[in-house]
Amino acid sequence: MSSNITKSHAPQCEGETAPQLFDDWFDPIETAVRERAREFIEELIRGELDAALARPRYERTRKVGHEGKPGMAGHRHGSRPRSLIGSFGPIEIAVPRARLNTADGKTTEWKSQSLRAYQRRTLAADALIASCCLAGTNTRRVRRALSALFAGAVGKDTVSRVWRKVKSDWDAWNARSLAEEPIVRLILDGTVVRVRLDRKATAISLLVVIGVHADGQKVLLAIKSMGSESTEAWRAVLDDLIRRGLRRPEFLIVDGAPGLETAIAAVWDGVPVQRCTVHKHRNLLAHAPERLHEEITADYNDMIYAATREEIEARRKAFIRKWRLKHRAVADSLQEVGDRLFTFTRLPPSQWKSARTTNAIERLHEEFKRRIKTQTVLPSADTAAMLFWALLASGQINMRKVDGWKTLATKPIDQPIDLAA
Repeated sequence: MSSNITKSHAPQCEGETAPQLFDDWFDPIETAVRERAREFIEELIRGELDAALARPRYERTRKVGHEGKPGMAGHRHGSRPRSLIGSFGPIEIAVPRARLNTADGKTTEWKSQSLRAYQRRTLAADALIASCCLAGTNTRRVRRALSALFAGAVGKDTVSRVWRKVKSDWDAWNARSLAEEPIVRLILDGTVVRVRLDRKATAISLLVVIGVHADGQKVLLAIKSMGSESTEAWRAVLDDLIRRGLRRPEFLIVDGAPGLETAIAAVWDGVPVQRCTVHKHRNLLAHAPERLHEEITADYNDMIYAATREEIEARRKAFIRKWRLKHRAVADSLQEVGDRLFTFTRLPPSQWKSARTTNAIERLHEEFKRRIKTQTVLPSADTAAMLFWALLASGQINMRKVDGWKTLATKPIDQPIDLAA
């Protein structure tokens, strides 16, 4: 005896067709707007064709008042459907077609200037998609985030194509002249990010240069993806800035990387250089056991944040004397940096806060990594640098003027702090 056993697929089918959240959120306003958008776009393109033919639809003569004006002779021949995605959502429009007569007696297909050939999205829609990427959403999640607006018409491949459009602006920015930039100060620092290289996750360095205008406004001058923060890598960045016309700066703030300082000495020898006091603080703590960290921090802050140049000088000497006896490695580490840790004291006190550290770049690094944490590994080194730039170019991250900008015209005094202890 045999029996036929049939498996029911009803539950699976029910799950596939079950309504989802937002499916029944019918909005008459949105529906009406999309319908009006379709009508407006079609009317816009028809008006453009009327102007090209110098006569309205269904008319064989020119418009009144245009009889004596030269125009393109030709004829309409139907229309073709086009899909278009905009901030109003996806719509289907009918684009009129026409043949225009040419001077050599032939005809050519009329092309709309409002709706380019093969255009499937408006620039506003592309900007919206790119903004989602800049907000920290990866390509796969953008599709889900915008599904309600675009009705599922935007996939991860579309997001990738939109992002590639940004590259033309990125290339122009990298090649722009810096000869007219009124730069008086530079802040230089690097950070490490992970990118996909040869199908493997690889750590690279992003070398960032921020300039400070004479009016105190900070601007991004360069960001390059390099294999490390070596002298050669930083020299390539600086040489590119000089090649594009950047003038010799009056003051430099650096993170203390040996490769950077060597590169600076090769191109701008004699420019005052300030080592970041925050980076040096971390370096001091690395030379001591954890139980001494609190005491080192207290002594270091008393020295760095003293109110006057004389107080800083006196507390530096006291710091050296104390830690030579208590833990010599800490004192040696402070002495290693020399007067470059105290270059800010050669400026007016109103500028000390902005001149002591590379915090202007560090904050950008933090914001950049917060935006990319959903992706863990970026597609390429070029994408990493371009994304960093786009965050500022799009206005998603803004940079304000440096503290003490009103005294930027004051030149640093020649006498460095007395380091004798």
